[in-house]
Amino acid sequence: MGKIIAKNIVKRQSGYLYYVDGQGNVCEAKMARGGKKKKKKVVKKKVAKRKPVKKKMAKKKPAKKVAKKKVVKKKKK
Repeated sequence: MGKIIAKNIVKRQSGYLYYVDGQGNVCEAKMARGGKKKKKKVVKKKVAKRKPVKKKMAKKKPAKKVAKKKVVKKKKK
């Protein structure tokens, strides 16, 4: 615990912390306050509009022609 060596030298403000640093100077620092959470900032990304792309249709290969078998009629004896 420290000693009070002088009073009323520094005018104190609410919300600040006062302390003596290693070199003997009186310093003030803003006190941190807890309990409140910061809201997340929502960043919307810009989406570049693309030109519609025409899909290339694959060329179909022509169908192979199947040779029809000729039906051979059997002769009756």
